[in-house]
Amino acid sequence: MKERLFGTLLGAVSLLAIGAVQSRAAATDDSRTGDEPEATASSLYALSTRTLEGQPVQLGVYRGRVLLVVNVASRCGLTPQYAGLEALHRELADSGFAVLGFPSNDFLEQEPGTPAEIRAFCDAEYGVTFPLFEKVKVKGEVKCPIYRFLCREHPEPSWNFTKYLVDRDGKVVQRFDPRTPPDAPQLRAAIMKLLSAGR
Repeated sequence: MKERLFGTLLGAVSLLAIGAVQSRAAATDDSRTGDEPEATASSLYALSTRTLEGQPVQLGVYRGRVLLVVNVASRCGLTPQYAGLEALHRELADSGFAVLGFPSNDFLEQEPGTPAEIRAFCDAEYGVTFPLFEKVKVKGEVKCPIYRFLCREHPEPSWNFTKYLVDRDGKVVQRFDPRTPPDAPQLRAAIMKLLSAGR
């Protein structure tokens, strides 16, 4: 009788111990998959976001490309840069380059539109074909994971149309000031250098 009771107690203790270990493991997994991936990610391509229309997208789909990541806005004095960004995207897309646009309302609320309004504006005014993603925060403590990654070793955006150049491995190699136009010689030279390095 005592042996049976001891066996039952031992089994119960073992189950409790296993449950505790599993709970700790789950808690550890949760801490890795919460709001911290950009803190440990070694590549932009390890992160995910949403399209302007709200569909989930893994940035890994751009792996192997050189990227220019830009926070865009529709009511800014620099908004005409959309035209230059689109021209750059179209010209170099076949060489392994892409512009990624992230609308943001962080600077004087110059991007107040809904996703549908942003899309309609970009289509009608500039014929934008480069990928546009969900409206995000790009500065301060509340900036989104993508921009936390971009700003780990570079200053955060100082205004709309700040540009981050990302190499084929998903590493941020250079930040360009908002007033650097898309056709600036120094920006183009940096892009072409990265494109050539990947051949």
